[in-house]
Amino acid sequence: MPTRLPLVRRRCHACTSDRLRANGKFRVNANHKLLDAWILALCTACGETARLTYLERTNVRSVRPELLDRMHHNDLGLAAELLRDPVLQRRNRFRLDWDGAWRLDTGEPLPADVEVLEVSVRFAAPIPVRPVRLIAEGCGLSRAEVERLLGDGRLVSAVRLGGKLSADFTFTLKR
Repeated sequence: MPTRLPLVRRRCHACTSDRLRANGKFRVNANHKLLDAWILALCTACGETARLTYLERTNVRSVRPELLDRMHHNDLGLAAELLRDPVLQRRNRFRLDWDGAWRLDTGEPLPADVEVLEVSVRFAAPIPVRPVRLIAEGCGLSRAEVERLLGDGRLVSAVRLGGKLSADFTFTLKR
């Protein structure tokens, strides 16, 4: 589950840093019937403000009132939703850095005496994470050990565990 908004990977226009911290604040500017809206992000090194364009010269009547209200109230959920939007990422030339922005909630401890363990992983938000890392942290194993179990066929799943996932999956671990 997410613990904070991810860092924005884009070069700061004032210094050489390439990480910005979005804090969920918006800036909305109206010029007659046209509206501009940005997500504000601060450089992690110098603190300079950068704007990530969400709406540009959009007719005010075409924006839903509840969306405009959420932007005026700096809705953190809206900012998180918009930052994950691939169109916004492409338009503003940034990508997200999820390091340290999520935590693993395992619920109850895993039983040590069970031979076959079937686990279902559910994401509270679509955060791209390596399944091998999740399994290692959740089961108290090293990543190398998880890789070995995967190679031996004692860790199986219907999805490919080699890359990154952001959707729910299940796996079976045979000890």
